[in-house]
Amino acid sequence: MTALVSVRDLDVTFGHGANEVRAVRGVGFDVAAGESFGIVGESGSGKSTVLRAICGLAPTTAGQISIGGDPLERPRSQKFYRQVQMVFQDPYASLHPRHTVDKVLSEPLAIHGFADAEARVEKALADVGLGAGFRFRFPHQLSGGQRQRVAIARALILEPRILLLDEPTSALDASIQAEVLNLLDALRAERGLTYLLVSHDLAVVAHMCERLLVMQHGAAVEQLTRNALQNRAAQQDYTKDLLVASEGFKGA
Repeated sequence: MTALVSVRDLDVTFGHGANEVRAVRGVGFDVAAGESFGIVGESGSGKSTVLRAICGLAPTTAGQISIGGDPLERPRSQKFYRQVQMVFQDPYASLHPRHTVDKVLSEPLAIHGFADAEARVEKALADVGLGAGFRFRFPHQLSGGQRQRVAIARALILEPRILLLDEPTSALDASIQAEVLNLLDALRAERGLTYLLVSHDLAVVAHMCERLLVMQHGAAVEQLTRNALQNRAAQQDYTKDLLVASEGFKGA
């Protein structure tokens, strides 16, 4: 497998001395072009911090992250953000409350010097199932699912190769979650995108991802294929416990 995204011995540490927290400890994995790769674990396991380290929002204290075989620069270059974009967990917090949808989508185009902003904004809205009528609305005029569709449109408008998805449906009502996941699935198929998906929900990961990494206390526990996850073929006790907890929750 030729890796599009490669993470080697990644460490992320916050604070100093007595306040030091080693949030990620020696994590490594590869993701192929066009693959959807999941990272799962309980709250505080370091899974979201891995995504933030990739996009430059968390400090990398050791290890190396490469895209297409090229080690990433610090700080991240403009070229990086043309290739990699992130969709955050909370659509209520990730959109500026005083910016219209049009401004949210136009801003990255202006930063990166695109001349055909009008057409790109209209297409981006259409691609995520929102019509032209949403273009000049403010975030407070949208539902949670509509806000997350705008966040996805913003991430895709620069035509990146890779999307980092940090719990993209966990803040949404259950009835809306499937719609957004199906949208993400369809967009990946249409565009040949590569996904790194963080979730605590094993059902979401089993639906979206071919392979996954299980994390605990900042460290990698094991990697599984989708088939191994669905067949409950985990090797490590922590992963087995996650599977049992997931089944118990569904049966409640």
